[in-house]
Amino acid sequence: MPRCRQKNGKISVFTGRKARLNHAIFQILALEGPQTIYDLHRTLKIRRKQSQIRYSSLNKRVRFLEDSGYVKKIGAKKTRAGFEATIYDLTARAYLATLLNNINLNELIKQADDTTATQILADISLINRDSQNKVRQKTNT
Repeated sequence: MPRCRQKNGKISVFTGRKARLNHAIFQILALEGPQTIYDLHRTLKIRRKQSQIRYSSLNKRVRFLEDSGYVKKIGAKKTRAGFEATIYDLTARAYLATLLNNINLNELIKQADDTTATQILADISLINRDSQNKVRQKTNT
């Protein structure tokens, strides 16, 4: 009989080949604030000692994170070359993903009192119900 794969509770943005780069992008934007892709690339090369990362790879990764809702455009700035560069910042979804990735869920459940556990359960149930309603709406159209 085939074994069923268990859900491991990992956040998808922090799994797979690009997990390390995603984590580095989140960390830089969280600690240093909004930046252009060029500034992110420069910071990665200097501080993270990831000199092998190419600008084009970082550009694709940031755009993927933007399409996924983890990064958003907040403006533009004029560069020395005379063109406009987009400034990116993290969304609340990115901060939540980072927080949930760092939380030990077993410890959270052990330490939560009944009131806190009830509130977390209510919030998760509300989100789950909303997502199920969206799926039903899509299938009905």
